Amino acid sequence: MKRIAFAAVAVLAGAFATTATPAAVAAPEPSAELLTAMQRDLGLDARQAAERLRQESAAAVLQHVAKGFAGDDFGGAWFDASTGKLVVGVTDEAKSDGLRRLGAEPRTVANKAGDLDAAKARLDAEKAPAAVTGWFVDTRSNAVTVTVKRGQVQAAESFAAKAGTLAQVVETDEAPRLFKDIRGGDAYYINNAGRCSVGFAVQGGFVTAGHCGSPGDSVAGADRTALGAFEGSSFPGNDYGWVKANSSWTPTAKVNHYGGADVIVSGNTEAAVGASICRSGSTTGWHCGTVSAKNQTVNYQEGSVSGLTRTDVCAEPGDSGGSWVSGTQAQGVTSGGSGNCTSGGTTYFQPVNEILSAYNLTLVTS
Repeated sequence: MKRIAFAAVAVLAGAFATTATPAAVAAPEPSAELLTAMQRDLGLDARQAAERLRQESAAAVLQHVAKGFAGDDFGGAWFDASTGKLVVGVTDEAKSDGLRRLGAEPRTVANKAGDLDAAKARLDAEKAPAAVTGWFVDTRSNAVTVTVKRGQVQAAESFAAKAGTLAQVVETDEAPRLFKDIRGGDAYYINNAGRCSVGFAVQGGFVTAGHCGSPGDSVAGADRTALGAFEGSSFPGNDYGWVKANSSWTPTAKVNHYGGADVIVSGNTEAAVGASICRSGSTTGWHCGTVSAKNQTVNYQEGSVSGLTRTDVCAEPGDSGGSWVSGTQAQGVTSGGSGNCTSGGTTYFQPVNEILSAYNLTLVTS
């Protein structure tokens, strides 16, 4: 059985060597956008970007064949951009010539990939100290790398020891965090109680309705994690406010379409009376209608608000603060109204340009 298995690998290796060398593997034609991004971010010209994609496509196929050929002696593989070749780590130097015939560049290493994966799995089962920012199988160094905040190596040593001699501790300035988008129309929570909707992202946070919160009120995102706090608010008289976000959240030009692709805000040109307009809110989602009038004063039970825009679009509680757009132009944030989205209604919004001016904010656009 061993001779048969070896023969099968040998046949596969021979076939690959004649049909799947880096120059022979046919990769899908790359898009212009991909080539442009590679030129921008990797410092390549168009020819170099296309050639690298061909080399990487060949390497992606070759790594599976090389792993099968190396068997239990496989020590990992990686693409070397400087040579355009796949480097394959192997613990048995006797297999190096075979790897070269496959088109790979062999590298004799001390540790098998299976042992490295097992060592990492032992770390995965442990609770890491706060100073540890992550751990991974570092194929190039043939070790399990544990990254730790600079100056706190000692805090990581006992944790890394769970991986035995296969681990190395490396200091880093990285501080990993989740990337969360601030998107118009999404829900947010005030003081872990009331819910409103995001209006539009601005540099540093987002604008929303003033009646949703007061300066200093804490704000959590739709996932209930800390987002920031109200930095400013005006209600009644006006109905606008803005929330300053923490570093875990990234302002974007997106507005939630609720069931469709996000609307990407490109500006804030005010629409005319009679123009079509749509809004996004965390209770009723996406609804559209027309602008009925401008500069309306609405006498709410809590006090009157002037300068609002009247529409024939429906809304319900929780939609407050949400986005209004005409095409891709930001228009305002939901204030209040009457009716509902079952029978229809009238809804008013606070124009966004007044909010931007009041707090000297910059709208995020794309």
